[in-house]
Amino acid sequence: MFTGIIETTGLVKDVIVNGSNRIFWVESSLSGVLQIDQSIAHNGACLTVDEIGGGTHRVTAIKETLEKTELNNWKPGTRINLERCLTLQDRLDGHFVQGHVDTVGECIEIKDQGGSWKFSFRFPKKYGELVIEKGSIAINGISLTAFDVKKSKFSVAIIPYTYEHTSIRDLKKGSHVNLEFDLIGKYIQRSLSLK
Repeated sequence: MFTGIIETTGLVKDVIVNGSNRIFWVESSLSGVLQIDQSIAHNGACLTVDEIGGGTHRVTAIKETLEKTELNNWKPGTRINLERCLTLQDRLDGHFVQGHVDTVGECIEIKDQGGSWKFSFRFPKKYGELVIEKGSIAINGISLTAFDVKKSKFSVAIIPYTYEHTSIRDLKKGSHVNLEFDLIGKYIQRSLSLK
């Protein structure tokens, strides 16, 4: 379980294709303190650390993960958001983020608003009921608040701190992102669908 409050960014150093899997070596300020078998959110996708060395850590994305995320786009030099899982002593500054990406969205507009940025995204219509005005959403693992919500579009406002300390500053029009919708909303939708 995560909060969507990004600790740091990392750089993908190497990508190895192994059958239907992709193995990623990531360099970050966290890599040296991680432990093997630890769960880390990488752009919002929960991946297990399976090797550590030389200021880098290794994770493996399997077919299921690759089909539901934008990890296939990663190459050496890609900057990604990193967050370690919650401990029982942590404050929950963002919202409950599982690290289980629901779908991939597309950045359709970026507006510099002279002190903040407005990013707009398109997503598959079938998830429309899960995005609500002023509701929580995780974009590449970042806990953000949706507004200007339409059937298959929404926007978020980015403050300078988030812009400077996450990989959101690397997005361009047409960039793909990992989206995880609010956990509580997903439970409500499931409950209503069974009635």
